[in-house]
Amino acid sequence: MISLTEENYLKAIFHLINEENSVTINELSKFLNVKMPSVNNMMKKFADKKWVIYESYKPLRITESGKREAALVVRKHRLTEMFLVEKMNFGWENVHKIAEQLEHVHSEIFFDKMDEILNYPKFDPHGEPIPDKDGNIIAQDLQKLSKCEKGDRVTFSSVTSSNDDFLNFLNAKKLELSKTIKVIEIENYDRSMTVEIDGKETILSKTVTEKILVKH
Repeated sequence: MISLTEENYLKAIFHLINEENSVTINELSKFLNVKMPSVNNMMKKFADKKWVIYESYKPLRITESGKREAALVVRKHRLTEMFLVEKMNFGWENVHKIAEQLEHVHSEIFFDKMDEILNYPKFDPHGEPIPDKDGNIIAQDLQKLSKCEKGDRVTFSSVTSSNDDFLNFLNAKKLELSKTIKVIEIENYDRSMTVEIDGKETILSKTVTEKILVKH
C-alpha cells in the first residue's frame, strides 16, 4: 500500500513534471517544503519501485509507471472536489483542503463509485482534467489570460491556483468557468487588464490574469 507521504510526493511530481518527463530534487524540495536529503531518500525508494530513474546530481526521469501512479492520486483528489461541489453543494473555494484529506483513502471501488455517481466527469470544479482509471488525461489547448491581446474574446476554462482568497476574489467578480472574457485594454506599465464579463467592465491585475487559463 502506498503511504500518505508517498502519495504527496507523487502528486508533487504530477504538478512539476516537464515535457521531458523529468523533475529535479530541488524542485521537489521547494514544492513540498522538505529538505533535500529527505527528498533524495524518498526518490531512492521510488527508484526501487520503478517509478523514477534516479542518478546522483541529475534530474529524475519519471517512468510510465510513476506517471500513472501520480495521476491516480490526482484522480482521487479531483473526483473528490467534483463530488463536494456537485453533490454536497460546496463552493469551489472550499473543496481543496477537504480533498487533500480524502485523497488518501485507499479504496479503488470508493472512487469508482464516486466517478459513476458523477456520470464520469472529465474536469474538476476548477477546470482541471480528471485522470481516468488508467491515468490518462485529456489534453487541453489553454493559455494564460495574461498572454492575450487587446480585442481577444476567450472562454474562461481553468485556474492554476485553488487558493481560497483567489477563488473568493473571482466569486466577487462573478467570474465563473465557461464565461466569455473580452480584453478591452492592457496597461503597458503593469500589464493589468480591463476586461468585459457579462457586459460589465472590470480590472484584473497581472497576478490574477497569470492564474486564469482560457481558450480561444
